[in-house]
Amino acid sequence: MKKIEFTKEAKAAIVSRIRRYFETELDQPIGALPAEFLLDFFAEEIGAHYYNQGVRDAHAALSKKMEDLAEDIYLLERDEKNKAAGA
Repeated sequence: MKKIEFTKEAKAAIVSRIRRYFETELDQPIGALPAEFLLDFFAEEIGAHYYNQGVRDAHAALSKKMEDLAEDIYLLERDEKNKAAGA
């Protein structure tokens, strides 16, 4: 799996959210650099778990769409009984 990388803007926004979480939920201030290190740690250590779940979710959604498409195609089939033979 390719390393998870964020744009500079996205990384800054995530770091800000980590800092806010530490302040509000843990009543513990955290600096920008430690928050960035924490983000990097999570991206490296558990990012693959989130990525793989996303792949599984995408696979399930695509499988469902393919089943729906197969059903729609089946409904387009015409009756193959020879109606002229009995006439």
